Amino acid sequence: MKSPILSSCLRAVSVALLGLGATVVLAQASAPLRTAVDATLAPHAMAKLGGGLQGFNIDLGEELARRLGRKIEIEGAEFSGLVPGLNSRRYDFLIAPVTVTPERAKSLLFTEGYLDTDYTFLGGKSAPAIGRLEELKGRTVAVNKGSNYEGWARDNAEKYGFKYDVYGTNADAVQAVQSGRADYNLAGTTVVAWAAKQNPSLKTSYTIKTGLVWAIPFRLDDKAGRDAASNALKCMKQDGTVAKLAVKWFGFQPAAGDAAVKVAPGTGVPGTEGYDPTPVTPRCA
Repeated sequence: MKSPILSSCLRAVSVALLGLGATVVLAQASAPLRTAVDATLAPHAMAKLGGGLQGFNIDLGEELARRLGRKIEIEGAEFSGLVPGLNSRRYDFLIAPVTVTPERAKSLLFTEGYLDTDYTFLGGKSAPAIGRLEELKGRTVAVNKGSNYEGWARDNAEKYGFKYDVYGTNADAVQAVQSGRADYNLAGTTVVAWAAKQNPSLKTSYTIKTGLVWAIPFRLDDKAGRDAASNALKCMKQDGTVAKLAVKWFGFQPAAGDAAVKVAPGTGVPGTEGYDPTPVTPRCA
């Protein structure tokens, strides 16, 4: 039988532990969300003249955090270091555009997609226009290290007879085209269109239709974080926020079936691992 003194001590310890737990939870809830982008991937993320970052994904992340009632810290880093940074808990999620693939869905937990992503080649004004992939034979393609574009180049270089070079940032890959070290840069259509618009010495070429989307990845053990972000993203689609950001940064109005406006019935990207098909009614403020 416990003595009254021992029972009182145990109750005091329990209360103290509960208080400590509540303090930790509150501290976590009030701490800024930590995330990252490749800050050279214009117009998704790029440096501002006065300091800081700007771009579609910067606006997307800041609005997402606002709706979650949190502040956000967005760090610039090379794309190849983003997923390792997420898995090491340096970041809570990645606001950089990350293409959802079956391979990535095995190791990351995604929200639903917020933009469709195709692959487009960028060449110099004097480079031959590509009408079909077979015309890449003998050419050099510059790609960003760790990106889906590197994966596509690796998987198809032998098939189509081209060589590919890997760069730490996509800006470096574009520079390789401008300096003549590469014939083409392969990147997302929005990125390539922006680069061509900003630099008259460059032009867009062949586009590979993928049927893929960009989404926000979380760690596999952070289903609560993924689900909360997914709910906020659904609300941002329903009220037109994502579409407005697309108009602002890309100059086009998303169509009715595009990922920027289409709300998934469940949570995640349909047809991939980690997708929860349970019907969701978004909770919007």
